[in-house]
Amino acid sequence: MSQTFRHPEILAIARRHGRVTVEGLAAHFNVTLQTIRRDLSELADAGWLERVHGGAILPSGTVNIGYEERRSLNPQAKKAIARACAARVPENISLFLNIGTSTESVAQELRHHRNLLVVTNNMNVANILVSNPDCEIVVTGGNLRRADGGLVGNLAAETIRQFKFDLAIVGCSALDTDGDMLDFDIQEVGVSQAILRQSRQTFLVSDHSKLARTAPARIASLSEIDTFFTDQPLPDALARRCGDWGTEVVIAEAPQTPHPR
Repeated sequence: MSQTFRHPEILAIARRHGRVTVEGLAAHFNVTLQTIRRDLSELADAGWLERVHGGAILPSGTVNIGYEERRSLNPQAKKAIARACAARVPENISLFLNIGTSTESVAQELRHHRNLLVVTNNMNVANILVSNPDCEIVVTGGNLRRADGGLVGNLAAETIRQFKFDLAIVGCSALDTDGDMLDFDIQEVGVSQAILRQSRQTFLVSDHSKLARTAPARIASLSEIDTFFTDQPLPDALARRCGDWGTEVVIAEAPQTPHPR
């Protein structure tokens, strides 16, 4: 069976079950695991599915995918982005890191930076940076979102307004072709907007999959971001907009690793 016929059936299975696995599809179609991985990558590139460890899930425009699933999306790209971003973070500064698996990857890369004051509304970021004795950590408080350790709501935003950060590193759930950063949780959006207002310099960390997603709530425009770290070149129109806005785009290419057999 050619991929032309497999793709619609793969999508039909995903719609019935919410996700598909590489092994399950290989058995269903009687093809190799490598063939199915290629099919899923092509469907993900087209925006029909999102790759996760061992398979793929349906993208959503109104509800974010689960935290563990997000952690498994594009891990090599996130690591490359985090390294490129951390290389631009000087020591001896105040820094905000917000909610997201991409900002958590940045925190991993900052464990040897010296004399940082890190404020965060992400419990996972705080726990990662505990291992850095030269990093002072302030957690904002707020309503705990158990699904991902995020702190949101008025208390988080009010804490942020007490600071003026040298640098903020933020993520988002989706990006559209107009250059708008989008999210699912309106409470988180308010916190993210407060972060951008209280920061002298802003970095966005986001892999290419965010351009294939949508979300209902607008955070801000890329025109408000100083440097955007991603893993693949932007669509031409968006790249031109970033150039017009003065938003630097840094492409951190993930190393190519063969699929396990």
